[in-house]
Amino acid sequence: MSDSGDSKGSNRTATVTRETAETEIDLSLAIDGEGVANVDTGIGFFDHMLTAFASHGLFDLDVECTGDFDIDDHHTVEDVAIVLGAAFAEALDDKEGIVRFADRRVPLDEAVVSVVLDVSGRPFFERDGEFSQASVGDFTSIMGAHFARSLAMNAGLTLHVSVRGENAHHEIEALFKVLARALDDATQVDDRRTDTPSTKGEL
Repeated sequence: MSDSGDSKGSNRTATVTRETAETEIDLSLAIDGEGVANVDTGIGFFDHMLTAFASHGLFDLDVECTGDFDIDDHHTVEDVAIVLGAAFAEALDDKEGIVRFADRRVPLDEAVVSVVLDVSGRPFFERDGEFSQASVGDFTSIMGAHFARSLAMNAGLTLHVSVRGENAHHEIEALFKVLARALDDATQVDDRRTDTPSTKGEL
């Protein structure tokens, strides 16, 4: 995996490449973007979710992934989340001046998903609630939670997710949207701060 980025000012960007026997991924992220996404993972619903993630978080996101989705969607979804998490960690660098914490709820019709997160540098993931159907198109529903977990582990997030609904499409889409909104909140720069938001002096 190779990455490069600049987390200062409005240039909080990263480019990460990952190549394994299961996937090849090139991903570029701009945290302070306009919500522009160019995504091709080979999994239609996943492309839709990543596009929604970029749009609602106002992140610019380019993802090109070649994966073994002839087997299933697991490696593609997991590895894209790993690379996206690494890109957030790289782009945020020492996390100087960020808000750090976020608490968001997003509804989509009958579904409601909530996220509480801390850009803590201490990876942790907990989920409450199940998805209502086993799959949505070519996307296995449980991979929505696995995406969130892999993102948290590699971005260094403490992440708590709660899912409620009756339609897995709505539940997963609300999950990606609320993750985006919470990350946008937590990564905003607080103009009152000139340091890392921790009494320890680092995150």
